[in-house]
Amino acid sequence: MFIDYHTHHARCGHAVGELEEYVKRGIEIGLAQIGLSDHMPLLHVDPATYYPEMAMPMEELPRYVEECLSLKEKYKGQIDVRVGLEGDYIEGCEEQIAAIVNAYPWDYVIGSVHFLGEWDITDFRQTHGWEGRDRLAVYERYYDAIAKAAATGFYDYIGHIDVIKRFGFKPEEDVTHLENAALEAVRRHGMAIELNASGLRTPAAEMFPSQRMLAYARELGIPITLGSDAHQPERLGQYLEQARAALKEAGYTQLATFNCRKLTLIDF
Repeated sequence: MFIDYHTHHARCGHAVGELEEYVKRGIEIGLAQIGLSDHMPLLHVDPATYYPEMAMPMEELPRYVEECLSLKEKYKGQIDVRVGLEGDYIEGCEEQIAAIVNAYPWDYVIGSVHFLGEWDITDFRQTHGWEGRDRLAVYERYYDAIAKAAATGFYDYIGHIDVIKRFGFKPEEDVTHLENAALEAVRRHGMAIELNASGLRTPAAEMFPSQRMLAYARELGIPITLGSDAHQPERLGQYLEQARAALKEAGYTQLATFNCRKLTLIDF
């Protein structure tokens, strides 16, 4: 079973390609399922004054869902299109997030932490945010947000759970306890995680999560899905063969798939 559940397209501003291009590319490379999962609109910062090209405008959200549903129908029998959303967890915006999650017929919603306050720790333009900060304190705040996201019930799985390492900023102290606590929170709330292969093309040069975290997730019995986090159609499926090998090394034999917010495990 060949699937890719994490993709972005032109509406978000920092990806290229239309949704249909990703679907056609998915057929071309032999995907059984493709998840369309663009970024939720910004809720806690003013898009007009914040960094540009961060997420789709709020007025585009219904158009995005309509197009996803149309493509799901159009390509039925050729590829199974799953309609998703990468829904940022922003502490203090729970009511607004819930309104978006509950308003549309999602197949799945990814819970990702990009923001600590108004600082997007995944944005290459904002790496100066690390300057003068206690890195361990940043990691503690990040993994606390992951645990809070898991507890909301808004999400089906946690995206790129250790993306905090993306640009290579790490504390001198061991953070195994923080990583483990985040995974334990995911397990406690009955969620899945993804193995996000895009980390291989970042300064971290390692998938999200690491092989160590992957092994612990398997030990805990956490279901897992796969995503390339493609921001260009030609990157759909990128590194997923390496990801599948990493899953097998960790002891996984099944992948989590989602339909109408229901998880189904399939052999791979």
